[in-house]
Amino acid sequence: MSETTAKRLNTSAGVLSVSVALVLVLAKLWALGQTGSLAVAATLADSALDLMVSLGGLVAIIYAAKPADDDHNFGHTSAEDLAALAQSLFILVSAAVIAVAAVLRLLSDQATFPEREAQGIAILVFSIVVTFGLVVWQRYVARTTGNKVVAADSLHYIGDLIPNTGAILALWASGALGLHQIDSVVALAAAAFLAFGALRIGKAAWDALMDRQADPAMIARIADIVQGFAGVHGFHDLKTRSAGSKVFVNLHIELDGAQTLDQAHAIGAALRRAIIAEYPQADVLIHKDPVGVTRHPDDPRI
Repeated sequence: MSETTAKRLNTSAGVLSVSVALVLVLAKLWALGQTGSLAVAATLADSALDLMVSLGGLVAIIYAAKPADDDHNFGHTSAEDLAALAQSLFILVSAAVIAVAAVLRLLSDQATFPEREAQGIAILVFSIVVTFGLVVWQRYVARTTGNKVVAADSLHYIGDLIPNTGAILALWASGALGLHQIDSVVALAAAAFLAFGALRIGKAAWDALMDRQADPAMIARIADIVQGFAGVHGFHDLKTRSAGSKVFVNLHIELDGAQTLDQAHAIGAALRRAIIAEYPQADVLIHKDPVGVTRHPDDPRI
């Protein structure tokens, strides 16, 4: 897949995310006014947060897609990690606010309870259908391009599906069975789900910003490719780091020192192509060493 195609897919996911979030915020504002449900308020807060972070995510996607330049020789993909980290922090704050409101309602003797539940249920069903369609597209884009912003945004909307479903059950239980406090319990569960997802996304973004190595499975697969490659007698110093959806790979390969520079270059270039064919988002740098070379005493690295 070309970089142009990846940029187009990522941008389409960002624009669609912002559009859906805006529609859901307006719809849930109306539903909240009709029902007064805290569970609906929780889904509204999540959708409002989604709108804000989706806007930020779209900006990050556009910025990260910029090619490398004189000031950013390795590109701008770390903007994806910064955006994902900011998104996770916003989600945590939102989850805390929802949880506190739910606990206060559970403890209050004068709490107001949902009404006109049917209108709220209709809006929430609409929200689920629209959100599901968006998530399907985002998941496809995230799998295809490896974009962390799209993956994080998808989590927000998957998070919407569960609170929305819970809010429907809460409104039904309130209207049909008179179980008004179910509304607050559902809101607490939604807050916990959001917090868990935010911590997972935040950790992945933090690891990337701190130059943590790539997925061990990816490292093992690259090692397998190198070990079985024609003309390569060994390798060492395989190092990786991530920046947004791009993974940087550095390694030393050991070649026959008697062969020509052209032959050595051809082996290294073919190996680089093989790794990129397996991992299109990889940026691969290969250093060539002759077999049996000893380390210089003034430089521990060959």
